[in-house]
Parts: sequence; C-alpha cells; structure tokens
Amino acid sequence: MILTVTLNTALDLTYGVSALVPHTSHRVGDISERPGGKGLNVARVLSALGHETVVTGFAGGATGAVLRELLADLSPRDALVPVAGNTRRTIAVVDASTGDTTQLNEPGPRVSADEWAAFLVTYEKLLAGADAVALCGSLPPGIHVGAYAELVRIARATEVPVLLDTSGEPLRRGIAARPDLIKPNADELAQLTGSRDPLRATRDARRRGAHGVIASLGADGMLAVTPEGAWRAAPPDLVAGNPTGAGDSAVAGLLSGLVEGLSWPDRLRRAVALSTATVLAPAAGEFDRAAYEELLSRVGIEEQAPAV
Repeated sequence: MILTVTLNTALDLTYGVSALVPHTSHRVGDISERPGGKGLNVARVLSALGHETVVTGFAGGATGAVLRELLADLSPRDALVPVAGNTRRTIAVVDASTGDTTQLNEPGPRVSADEWAAFLVTYEKLLAGADAVALCGSLPPGIHVGAYAELVRIARATEVPVLLDTSGEPLRRGIAARPDLIKPNADELAQLTGSRDPLRATRDARRRGAHGVIASLGADGMLAVTPEGAWRAAPPDLVAGNPTGAGDSAVAGLLSGLVEGLSWPDRLRRAVALSTATVLAPAAGEFDRAAYEELLSRVGIEEQAPAV
C-alpha cells in the first residue's frame, strides 16, 4: 500500500472559457469538480496505475463533505481526519484560446492542536501497512511550520520510504529531517538554495539533507540527483493544455517506480511521461492513458556528471 498525506485538501473546480478577458463577464463551458490537493491527485494516479492507495489528511465542513462523497466513487481509500473548519476550494480557469490556466487557491481551514494530535494517531497507524508515503502540498492555518519535518522523522523511524513535495519554510525544515526524496520545481529549488542552475541547486539540496532530489523543470522535463547517480529526463515534444496536477502525476510515477523496484532511468521515464500526459487531460489527478503509453518509450534520458 502507498500512503499519501494531504494536510490541506481541496475541492478542485475547473472552468473552461473560450477566452479569459480581465474586467468582463464570462460564460463557462466545461465544468469539472474533483477531490483535490496534491496528495489526492497523486493517489488517483497511483490507483490508475494499479497500486493500492490510501489518502489521509484533513477534511471538514460542507466542502469537505462534498470532497469525501466524490472520493467515495474513486479507488483511493479515504482515511481523512475530520476537522471543524471548512475544506478549501481551488478554482482553475482554462482559457481555450491560449491553453493557459489561471489558478485561485483558498487558504484552508484552521486546524486545532487536538485535530493535529488525532491526525498523528491516524498517520502512525497507516504507516504500519505502508510501502511508501508521500507528504504533499501546503500547510493549512494552525499547523506548525515544522509539521513535515515531524512526519518525515516518524516515517523514517518506521523505515517507510518518504517523499516530500512542498515548498518554502516547510520544505526547508522538512529537508533537514532527511527525507528519502524531495520533488521541488525550479522556483522552489531556487528559493531553497539561492541558485538558478538546476544541477548546482539540486546537488546543494542533497547536501542539506535529502537523500535524492528530483527537480521538475517544466517543459524541460526532470533532473534527478541521487546516491546512485544523476540523470536528466525530457519529454519528446512540447504540449499545450492544463498543467494543473502535472507535478503530482510525476510524484505518482516516482513513488510507483520506487515500490516496484524500477531503475532510476525507468522511474524518470514514467514520471515525465505521466506528467506530460496529465497536461493533455482535462483535470488534475487524471492523465491521458494513450498519450502516456505512447510517450513512455520516447522520453529521453541523459546521464549527468557524477555529483560533487
């Protein structure tokens, strides 16, 4: 079983408009409503790949009830912890004329000390049956900034491989707890290390505590620096579409590859192919399966110079 943690779950709303024009009203065409937050997106892709997956984190209020109702119809098992506050919504507006997406993210409910304590009990119980765990996304109000570092230490104490996918100070503190993997994007990596050179920044992030660092480089693919070596993977073609959730699909590819014992080049091929196929899908947590299978053999892999 693969466990995903989403402390700040969301109800994802995606609106399609013919063209997004500021200061005007719009007629919405396509509408989708999905249970969201990074870890839930990861779990849905893992389930589509055939992995048993459990989701935990927080859900509450009327929005949380809708999220859990939608989740009940999907494959990941719901182990979310209830909170008094209302789960946030995220709104993605997709402009059909350009392919661009505008994202609006609410902050999330305030989590109390008692609710955090209840979550920790659930988390430790779930880890007992987990082959790997992903800690994903932002922290809701009320959760201390070192929360991910705490969760990384708990996972490592139980010898469960842990992937951390967050940003800012939670990433900075979490990396010091020595997660097995982190997956920042280029901006998050630059914020962490102060360097805009991907290879230098990725190596610096390893020195800060992460065993392996996989950097998402957008259309340029992914860069991995690990104890076994360093590789860059790139999609064969540029694609246009909705990039929301592409990084989450990459996390699913990395986690599934880890659990299946794939080599690092094959993990990266899967992660990049899934990420690219997600851009072609209408909503986060989904991927175009035909595109994924076609892309898998066409992702380019280049070995990088040994880490210094």
